[in-house]
Order: sequence, then C-alpha cells, then structure tokens
Amino acid sequence: MSEVTFRLARLGEDQAIIDFINANFDMRLPLINRPELYHHYYAGRGGVPQFAVAEDDGKYVSAAGYILANTNRRPDVWVSVWVAVKGRNGVGLELMNALPDLLHANVLACNNIRPNTCTFYQFLGWKAERLPHYYRLGRRKDYQLAKPLRYILPPVQRDLGLEKVEDAADLIPLGMPATPHTPVKDTWYLRRRYFRYPYFHYDVWAARGNGKLLAYVVTRTVTAEETGCVPVVRLVDFIGEDAVLPRLGGALDAVLNRAGGEYMDCYNAGIPAEVWQAAGFTERLEGDGSVIPNYLTPPLLENTEYYYFTNKPENFVLFKADGDQDRPNLK
Repeated sequence: MSEVTFRLARLGEDQAIIDFINANFDMRLPLINRPELYHHYYAGRGGVPQFAVAEDDGKYVSAAGYILANTNRRPDVWVSVWVAVKGRNGVGLELMNALPDLLHANVLACNNIRPNTCTFYQFLGWKAERLPHYYRLGRRKDYQLAKPLRYILPPVQRDLGLEKVEDAADLIPLGMPATPHTPVKDTWYLRRRYFRYPYFHYDVWAARGNGKLLAYVVTRTVTAEETGCVPVVRLVDFIGEDAVLPRLGGALDAVLNRAGGEYMDCYNAGIPAEVWQAAGFTERLEGDGSVIPNYLTPPLLENTEYYYFTNKPENFVLFKADGDQDRPNLK
C-alpha cells in the first residue's frame, strides 16, 4: 500500500490543481475558475500556486488553497478552498493538520467553514465555533432591511477621528499600528487586499492620536442602487488595540450617517462583545429574533451565520474580509 505524502504545490501545477478541484468539489467555484480571482487569491510570489496537496501513488487525493496575511518568514495563513476525493476526507484533514509545518506558519485559520465540520477541527485541538455578528443602526425613522428588537441607539465616544487613506502608497509612511492580535497583517497585505481587489471598492481609514497611528478601519458601502432601497455600511476589518475601538465610536457613526446607511454591521471573533458595545454596536445573538441581513444584492431578509477555526486562539481575531470572504456572488 502506498504512503500518502503532503507537500506544497510547485511552479506550473495551477491547471492540474484547478482540474482536480473541479472534479471533486460539489460546484464550480468562481474563486478557482475566474482568472482574476484565482490570480488575486492563489498566485504566489514567483508564480508558485498557493496550494498544498496530498498525493497517493503520485495522484492528488486532497488539495488546500491558502492566503497569506503577511510576508514574514513565519506567516499567518488563512485556508481557502479545501477539497478531498470522495471517501478520503480523513486524508484531507491530515493535509490541513500538516499545513502549519509545510508553510512554517504561525497561525492557521479559516473563515466560513461548514458548521458540521467544527468537530473535525476540534478533534485536532483547534478552536472552531460560530462567528459573532454586531451592528449599529443609522439615524432613520424606519428600517427597510434591519429588524432589530427593542433597539436603543448606544452612546459613543467622540475623541478620535478617522482619516481616509486615499492611495495604497500612503500606507508605507503610515506603517502599521500596535496590536496584540493575530493574524498579523502588514502593509503588503493591506495594499493587495483593499486597494487591488478586482471587484469591491473599500474605504481604508486611519486613526491617529498625538501624531501616532493607532488603528486602521476598513469599510465597504453597499449603495442604495445595489440593495434596491437603502445603503448599508460593512465594517470588514480593524487593526489596532481593543482599547482604541470604543474611542472611534463617534467617527464610525459619522461614516455610517454620511453614507445614509440603514446600519453598519461587523462579523468579528476575538474582540469582546463589551468592547463592541462601548463602540456603539449591539451584538446579534443567534435566535434572538433580530434580523440584520448579510446578503444585500439583492437583499435576503434573514440572518447569515458563519463559522471559523483557528489553531491558535490566543489573541486571534477574525473579520468578514479575512481569508477569501467578503466577495461578490459570481457565476
């Protein structure tokens, strides 16, 4: 009986991996089959595809795509598409377990796993659970998308402002703020993810105090034309110390209301709910009866639950735009 081997993909294997995924996944993934998305997510430096594979007798039995959070020698990594041949899911899990060593990765995580797979990752000793969801309503007389319960607009602090970062080149002199959080993101990642994404437009904001960079906030506005009724602002990333977030409550409120947004929402794990509350956000609890729609083009007036895993939960945070998430629904 042959032995299964695990390795990183090699230069020139792109098409073979794409063919394998298409043959073994239950749908044709735009991430894999649309060249602009494949290049954005999986074309590594030097042209080497960002995949790891498991082979049995020289044939693929599993493949996993990954996305780098930084350019460090020991990077933090999000797992993206993960595929195993039918009946070999155990090998696929072994490949996932081998990824940190193959990549010399510090933190391994995945955004948007299937809830029934949480036990697989917990079996590996990793953390796997539901991704919390937070929201703040705009100042409106009525709400066409959101259905909050007994909502009282929380008060916010107004001692820090947000300055828009207009160009990717502006990130270089700004640098990165202090943060205890992982995955560690660098300016290379921010430029690639938010200024060079082939579809969505993002607004990157810097918060400074006494001339020192304290945080980055990234938002994306879904326009009234896109929803068919009202704008919505998505807070998709925050990089900084937890204590900075409440100080930005008034500035985030201003971003929401300048956009005329019905609400601003954020999917996040790792920052405590009381910190979000101090920043003016309410947690939507699963089954609490409130509805804060996630799918907006067109609107689907129901909640969406996401699940995630990480191999190192200490100081770990996850946001909507991490990994291969916050993307358009493409055919």
